[in-house]
Amino acid sequence: MPNALGSENMSFSDKSQAIAVVVILISVLGVGVFAGYTILNPPQPEDTSIVLTVLDNAGVMIEAAGIRIYIDPINLPSTYSTLPADAILITHPHGDHYNYTCIEMLQKETTVNIFPDNMSAEVALHDGVGVDPLDSVQVGSINITAYFMYTEIWIDGVRYASHPSEANWTSYIIEINGFKILHAGDSKNITEYEQISSQMDVVLLPLGPGCQAMTGLEVVDAIEKLQPHYFIPIHTTNLDAEIFVGAYTDEIQAVSDCVPIWIRHFESYTFEP
Repeated sequence: MPNALGSENMSFSDKSQAIAVVVILISVLGVGVFAGYTILNPPQPEDTSIVLTVLDNAGVMIEAAGIRIYIDPINLPSTYSTLPADAILITHPHGDHYNYTCIEMLQKETTVNIFPDNMSAEVALHDGVGVDPLDSVQVGSINITAYFMYTEIWIDGVRYASHPSEANWTSYIIEINGFKILHAGDSKNITEYEQISSQMDVVLLPLGPGCQAMTGLEVVDAIEKLQPHYFIPIHTTNLDAEIFVGAYTDEIQAVSDCVPIWIRHFESYTFEP
């Protein structure tokens, strides 16, 4: 009666050779199976998208590279407690930019809270990091650089400054794999923008009132100076943002290649660098 290997009387050597052939066949089939699996399920490309959500007033949330950053969050719906921050950036202490309750709502064990160094009481209260213009903080793979922010108006030789330059309050530049976003906080068209001309991908500039931020053609002049790829208005209502973009797009594109975008509060825009 033949055995399973096809011979009634096989020597030890013959059996070893036969088993070796079977093992080789199994190995070859196995390689084929795994090779097929690799072809059908190739490695997924890394997600490089950057999601920018406009919040109330000048508030913004940026999500990229697995990191969530808030800038000047106020008046947040309670649902945002499920979206804790990796970093919170505050530009200055005015109540429409700094809100204790919202900051506390967004906390997790590793949240980094960043304030102008001038806000020493808030730095201590939130166990935060104080920065001056040009200081940098690294949060994961994202680099955050404090930049200049001030508003000064001169009338008959008298300076009116609701955001004085000597306070060293800060705007912020957020760099994500080479993609740069400037959040201007409350600032006018300051001379320091010349130093970062053509370096920003997105600029978030505040609309009015003119004594505390920019207005009308002053925004266009700032965009001409900055030469960004995109402009998004902040520090304004949904209606005023829509009206501004509609009214000034031609002027903006006459002095730059910038694309103006308006985003409703608590809605998002995704950039694909």
